Order: sequence, then structure tokens, then C-alpha cells
Amino acid sequence: MKVNPLLIGIQDDVRLAFGWNLKDDLESAQRLISSSEINFNSMQKDVQLRLNQSEKIIVIGAAASATELEQMIKKNYCLIAADGAVGVISELENPEAAWNSLVAIVSDADGHPHLMQAINKKIPLFLHAHGDNQKAWMELLPYCKEIPLQITHQCPQQLDGAINPGGFTDGDRAICLALFLGVKPEKILLCGFISNKIGRWTGNTNPEQKMKKLQWMAQIIQATGVEWRGYID
Repeated sequence: MKVNPLLIGIQDDVRLAFGWNLKDDLESAQRLISSSEINFNSMQKDVQLRLNQSEKIIVIGAAASATELEQMIKKNYCLIAADGAVGVISELENPEAAWNSLVAIVSDADGHPHLMQAINKKIPLFLHAHGDNQKAWMELLPYCKEIPLQITHQCPQQLDGAINPGGFTDGDRAICLALFLGVKPEKILLCGFISNKIGRWTGNTNPEQKMKKLQWMAQIIQATGVEWRGYID
């Protein structure tokens, strides 16, 4: 697994910008690791194999549309969805084929109701702990007992039972995860990633704060080297 120190370091910058406390992030991560010990299923190798065997990886972001995604999907492409953005799959002409191509969901547990579709289909879930989502992941965890589950966190230190692939929002963390698992930046395609407005698949959020988060998302994507225009025509 590859950890990019730059993508980890940005997390400290984000905490500073929003006035968040590392202690809260650490407490949430440790509690999630402890709470999910029985359910914990490290499926990184399976996900890594599928990603690296695919010709291209499409990461689905919160502004994704069915039209855009259908134009991008080709044979031997696989998908990673950022939380509630998985809802766009149900709007495709052939949703079942897309579900079969969906390798993983990256979530901080607020992508309802669409996240439950993926959980019911037992799609591997990378569940994220940060300082203010403990209530959300605690409510979601009982539904995750029979699915492949990996915990992610945003603390600089290593934590047994969890990984930190880098990133901040679900969308850019999904990109960081693919890179962490050995995917080359040029293999990654972005669907539904914009930084100038809030995407339709975004979970409950503070609009003003979300716009600031999107600016950090843009900075992180640029740091990954993944090609991205930053807007949708």
C-alpha cells in the first residue's frame, strides 16, 4: 500500500482551517475500530485486485448525472462511489451492470438513503471516522455486519484496524484510496466532481461550510495528479 505524505499532511491543514481538533478525529476512529471489531473484514486485497485488473477506474462524485456516467462507462471499467453518489446508478439504463462493476463505496455514513442500496448489495464499504460523525457511523454500523468493511481515518499516526489513504471529503478520499491501492493516476476518471456548487448527491450539510470543503477537495485532487477540469459543461 502506498501512502502519499502530501495527502496526509493536507489533513492537518484542513483541521486548522476549520478549527477542528485532532483529538476528536482520533477518538472517533478509535471508537469505530473498537465498535466494529467483530464485523471487521479487511478486504483491501480483493478491492486492490479488481482495481488494478480494470482498464480504467471511474470515481463517482456528488454531482454525477446518469448521462455523464453512461457516456464514460465501458467494458472492463470499474467504479468507486463516494457515499450517496451511488444513487446515480439506479438512474442508468442498465443499473445492474453498473452495480456489478462497483468495486467499493467510500463513506462517512451520511449518504442516505442511497448508501443503504449498496449495503444491501454487500458492496465493500470503506467507512470513515472523523470528529463529528460518531452518531452517524454508530447508527450505520448495525447494518454492516455482513458486508466487507474497512475503516478509514484522518489521523497522522498509524492505527491498528484502520487505514488512512489521505484525502478529506468522500470524493477526494475515494481518489486517494485508489492511489493508495496502487492505481496509477492516469487510470482514474472522475465523474461528477465540481468545486463551484454543491452536488445533488451530497448528504445533509451546511451549504457555506460545504463550499469551503469543496475548495479543499479541489486542492487535494490537484495534488493527486489525476486529470480533472473542475467543472461540468
